[in-house]
Amino acid sequence: MKKTIEDINKIRAAMQSEIILRDNTVADKEIHIIVGMGTVGINAGAREVFNALVDEVEAKELRGVRVTRDGALGTAENAPVIEVHVPGKEAAVYEKVNAAKAVEIVAGLIKA
Repeated sequence: MKKTIEDINKIRAAMQSEIILRDNTVADKEIHIIVGMGTVGINAGAREVFNALVDEVEAKELRGVRVTRDGALGTAENAPVIEVHVPGKEAAVYEKVNAAKAVEIVAGLIKA
């Protein structure tokens, strides 16, 4: 079935909240969380980690936190890997992250 412009606009509107959630940052004050989503990372559970991060940021109504995907981060043995960039601090790298650990990392950002 061929999609019309109206159909595409409806899909875009429905996805807009997802886009805002993933990039709800304030210039120069953002926390940026990057999830390694290469093939190895995905096979090790990076998709679940990414979803847990996005869900937790949304549940805590955090603003200025951006969750994005990137290619492979770290080594295959340590996947899934995430990097957390907090303004004014050195980047933190977390290895062998699971969904529960992702929630803990977000909780740590709230306390920071």
